[in-house]
Parts: sequence; structure tokens; C-alpha cells
Amino acid sequence: MLNDTIIVQSAISAFNNAALWAPAFLWWAVLAMPLFVVIYWFAPQICQKLQWNAENIVSKSAVWIAGLTIAWVVFMGGNYAVLRDNLSVLPEVVAVIVFLAALMISSHTKKYPLPKMKWQQWIMVAIVLAVVGMSDMHQWWGPILQIGALITGFALGRVAKAEMRPFAGTILIMTTTTVAMLMQPEFFRFGQLGQLSAAHLVALLVFGFAAAAAIALNNFKAKAAIRNSIFIKIKWLMRVTCVLGAALFLLTEAIPVFLGTVVAVMISGVMSILHASKIHNETVHKMFAIAVGAFGVITVMPAIVAIAILIWTLSPSQEFSADLRQLL
Repeated sequence: MLNDTIIVQSAISAFNNAALWAPAFLWWAVLAMPLFVVIYWFAPQICQKLQWNAENIVSKSAVWIAGLTIAWVVFMGGNYAVLRDNLSVLPEVVAVIVFLAALMISSHTKKYPLPKMKWQQWIMVAIVLAVVGMSDMHQWWGPILQIGALITGFALGRVAKAEMRPFAGTILIMTTTTVAMLMQPEFFRFGQLGQLSAAHLVALLVFGFAAAAAIALNNFKAKAAIRNSIFIKIKWLMRVTCVLGAALFLLTEAIPVFLGTVVAVMISGVMSILHASKIHNETVHKMFAIAVGAFGVITVMPAIVAIAILIWTLSPSQEFSADLRQLL
């Protein structure tokens, strides 16, 4: 009971539990609202300066989101002991995030030649690899795993014949990161031992629902292929399934329930799309912007929320509310 490790772990738990009822990530997002309003007002000028438009916004923003996600995982992840270290597969999941993000960045920047490596560049590379390695030092193989994931992702991206799909790839990176936060939230100071507050859980559901809807909209087109009598019955069944799944997730905070609910939302969205006679092309970018914005909020990265605002403004649609009602 007086073991040093137990005392330290109990202190960590007490520190995190004290913050459960005051989720800082939510208040930071609220306090950053003036900044987001300014970005929304000056979005056309910002997009013009960055040379972003409605055609390239997803591919351009994907590189930034991937880079910021790597930085967030490396700097916000902790090396301190947690109660589930012996059972956790978190290092492997983090390595997957680093690999996917490095693959995204490398595949979209391979058109630029690598600079000639002088001693200054080699020092910068060594510093980056050292920082990535130090993000996982709870076992001797941790730095090797993370550095190997970064180098492998970068190398495969350079030799790949095609770029990683920016839309699906970005959602995959964000979803994997979100699952890692839900799997062992104390690693990212997102909670403690799965005891997440209502604000945490609602934010996760918003991201999951928006990401599922974006994937459905990106891969299926409106065809009016399902008869209305059949659609109404099945749609109500899927609505009940989604609501029950969300409620069960709020009660259990379980990863399988979260992923199952997201899949149910995606299936429900696919059915609505196939039943609809028309879905506007801008709607998929709107849902993608909501998913990116929710991800930026739960990871406390205002830069990603700013990217989401730019995506939203570059996808003008007066029919978004009508399309959303069709999806629901």
C-alpha cells in the first residue's frame, strides 16, 4: 500500500479526477471563440494567401492536420506510469498514428525534391527523431517503435505511386487518434481510467457522427433507389439503433460501443443517401468540416479548428440544413 509506484499512480489519478467535472478542453474552445470569429470573417483573405480553394482545400488541409496530429501525439502524450501500462496497447496505436500521418505528409509532398543534406540538416533530423523517440520511453523498445513508424511512413510515402487519399486518410488519422484517447485517456490527460465527463463523451459522439456522415457522403451518391415504404421502416430501426448506441456509450464509455454506434450512423446515412433524389456536393465538405472542428476541440488544437472554419467557408451551401434533415 505504501509502495512508491502506487503512491505516484494514486497522485496522478487524484490529479486527473479533480479535473473531470471541469473539462479544460471545452473551456479553451469557448474562450477561443473570438479567435474563431475573426478567422471566419477573414476566411477569404486567408484562403487567398494560402492559395486554398474549394478544389484543393481537402488535400491541402490534410497535410496540415497530419502534421499537427504527429506533433500533438509526440508532445501531449506522457511517459509517466499509469495503472494500465501492463495491459495497454497504446504504444502500438500511437505508432500507427505516427505512421499514417507521416505517410500522408510524405505522399503529398513527394513532388518536392529532398534538400541536399548538410550537417545542419542532419542535426535537425536527429533532433526530430530524438523528440519522437522520447515520446515513448516506458519500455526499451518504445523509441525504436516510434522512430521506425515515422521513418517507414515517410519512406513509403516517397516511393508510393499515388498520394494517400486525403479525405479518407484524414478521417482515418483522426479516428485512430480519437480511439487512442478513448482507449487510455489518462495518457493524453483527457480524463482518468475511462471516467470521462459528459462534455468529453458528447464531443466524441459529435466527432464520430460527423466523420461517419462524411464517409457515407463521400462514397455514395443519391439515386432514389429505395422505395419510401421500405425506407421509413428501416430508417426508424436505424434511428433507434443509433440512439441506443449513443446512450449505451454514454453509460459504458466502451470503445466497441463507440465504433459500433459510428458504423450504425454510417449505415443509416448510406440508406438516406440512396433514398434521396439529390444531395448537394457541398454537404460532404460541410460534414468533413464539422468532424475536423470537433477533432480540434477534443485535442485542444485551435489551429485545426481554424482549418475546419476555412473548409466550411469554402463550401457555401444554402441547402445544408435540408440535406442534414434528409440524413437524419
